[in-house]
Amino acid sequence: MEISVTRRQGRFLVDARIRGATSGVTALYGQSGAGKTSVVNMVAGLVRPDAGRIAVNGLCLFDTEKGIDLPPEQRRIGYVFQDGRLLPHLSVKANLIYGMRLIPERDRFVSFDSVVELLGIQHLLHRRPANLSGGEKQRVAIGRALLTSPAMLLMDEPLASLDVSRKDEVLPFIMRLSDEFAIPILYVSHAMEEILNLADRLVVMEAGKVLASGEMAELLSRSELRTYFSGDGVGSVIQTTVEEPKDRFGLTRLRFGDRLLWVAPVSASKGAGVRVRISARHVAIALTLPEKTSFQNVFFGPIEQVVDLDAVFVDIRLDIGCSLWARITRKSYQELDLRPGKLVYALVKRVSIAIRGATSS
Repeated sequence: MEISVTRRQGRFLVDARIRGATSGVTALYGQSGAGKTSVVNMVAGLVRPDAGRIAVNGLCLFDTEKGIDLPPEQRRIGYVFQDGRLLPHLSVKANLIYGMRLIPERDRFVSFDSVVELLGIQHLLHRRPANLSGGEKQRVAIGRALLTSPAMLLMDEPLASLDVSRKDEVLPFIMRLSDEFAIPILYVSHAMEEILNLADRLVVMEAGKVLASGEMAELLSRSELRTYFSGDGVGSVIQTTVEEPKDRFGLTRLRFGDRLLWVAPVSASKGAGVRVRISARHVAIALTLPEKTSFQNVFFGPIEQVVDLDAVFVDIRLDIGCSLWARITRKSYQELDLRPGKLVYALVKRVSIAIRGATSS
């Protein structure tokens, strides 16, 4: 995925350069007005850039220097909007195959039955959109986009209009898309919880420009970006694998490098990949190994970086085989005489889990 576009919209200038993987989920993250939707609309061909180049898996969609500007129907882009935008006079089945019929059979690589099974919508096929819940409409909209056998899937805040229960209904299906179909997905959201569950790569946008891009774990651990991430603020993202789905105490044992991490039970098989996020607020620091403690996860390593926040708190980055951030009071920082290079113990109070198809914390 290669996107390099500029477009002036009144006083607002979009100037974005993004490179993504040939599969998996690349998340466009930023607050409202950052230019995220403008970028995906240019990729889809709904809005024309003033200049630039857009290519997906070797196919050039737009290039001002070469005079290429494929119309939307020739770009093979699947688009899932905030609202389902289903055709109200057609049944769910007719909505699903509406775009599929326009694709020659030789170019179809996504089957109707596989999409219906993946999204769990067999019982909805004969209903009309008016008789569907918000979550059901979005599942049908995702299915309609997939059945065009797209070279790329665009998802513009597809969960934004749903309440919490409906989001929980749809999210597992989106998680499975990149595993079931080798289609690159560009996912737009300003909800960090969604991105943590879905994305492989992250692009942070602000005021029409790309502020940072790269692997999720690397970007979410960068202290200079902490103000852009809502919720718990700065934290650490660690990619792990399941070593033991359920030990004799009922916990799941995860491994990263030569370290082990115990978490609440996760419905995943041995060897499955699990993304772990640890908020800096949920990490304490000790100079000696604590005895008779309830902490299940204690790691030893050197301090790599100290970031001043304000008069009350400081953020400390530790090396435990990967980066681990801790947020402590300035009082504790001074009393423990902490500094880069000093060896300390990190006590993890809470771990949040994100895994394809399942979540736990």
